[in-house]
Amino acid sequence: MGLMKVFSGSEILALSLQEHLEVAGIATTIKNNIQSGRLAGFGTSDLAVEVFIQETDFNKAHKIIEDFRMSL
Repeated sequence: MGLMKVFSGSEILALSLQEHLEVAGIATTIKNNIQSGRLAGFGTSDLAVEVFIQETDFNKAHKIIEDFRMSL
């Protein structure tokens, strides 16, 4: 199985979701296009940080992700 994108948004919200998932024991990967764009010399939008999890963890993570989205 591979990685599955579960969130795309601001850096602050992505880090918050990452914390919620990791407390539940779900490993995450963050792709920060803001930092990548800054280093390359061009700007990006505010929705440039993505959170990924393993596809096999989705059933475990689904409730956490939905609760997080409903709290926004």
